[in-house]
Amino acid sequence: MTLGLIITLVIGSIIKLLMSPPSAAVAWGLSKFELHKKLDSNDVTITFNGKNLEEEEKISFIDYFNKAFFLKKHYIFPGNEKLFLQPETNVTPFVINLNRGKNNVNFFIFSYDDHIDVVKKSKEKVISYSLSSEHLQKFTISTSYANH
Repeated sequence: MTLGLIITLVIGSIIKLLMSPPSAAVAWGLSKFELHKKLDSNDVTITFNGKNLEEEEKISFIDYFNKAFFLKKHYIFPGNEKLFLQPETNVTPFVINLNRGKNNVNFFIFSYDDHIDVVKKSKEKVISYSLSSEHLQKFTISTSYANH
């Protein structure tokens, strides 16, 4: 009788966990598939026109990047990656280089008047999406020190 009760409680607990997992487990699982991940300013270097951003500007830029709103994903057909990495525009991108262990990920940030295009390149995989961030757009437009 006691063994049957213990088995029922264990099986019930397992079913309960599977049906409604803890929020930490859900957040971890969702973060694995997140397209626009939050970045830490300590893990990245940001360059514009071949020059590194200063520490204060880097922190502000990453803060604006993290707070940007995701608009849509752009689908890239095999063979068209170069069109996204080097678009035929006169916009100079900000380049965020992220090193996490063995993974090296580059983000190319192209700012336009009404949106921001992000091209994420890791190994041979290229992903592109658009963001909306008034602060990030003003930041990229107002930054003129890189031209000196």
